[in-house]
Amino acid sequence: MSDRIRLDKWLWAARFYKTRSLASDEIGKGRVQVNGQPAKPAREVGPGDLVTVRKEDPPIEVRVRAVSGARGPATVARQLYEETPASTAARERAAEMRRLAPEPALDLEAGRPTKRDRRLIDRMRGQG
Repeated sequence: MSDRIRLDKWLWAARFYKTRSLASDEIGKGRVQVNGQPAKPAREVGPGDLVTVRKEDPPIEVRVRAVSGARGPATVARQLYEETPASTAARERAAEMRRLAPEPALDLEAGRPTKRDRRLIDRMRGQG
């Protein structure tokens, strides 16, 4: 068996995308790079290639460890790649920043203005 496989098929087998056509669409939009260069769905990847997937912020960088043409369980799919230490650190940093970010709803202390509040606001603006 060959040690190289189409990029869209590998991304599908490694469970980055739910379907192969979705993987192909994302590659076409430029959201996947191989070895720092934009790729096409038919680009062949093999062990040692660096694949960058921009699904979320920050992008995930993985090194291809093995190839598989069949989509298997998540535990098997996880063995197809190894995330780079820099990517892991960046994702942990982003998760910590999201955790420490203030809750957006806290800005709305009392909810939306009541009819009485709206009339007071209009009077202050000189519209009422």
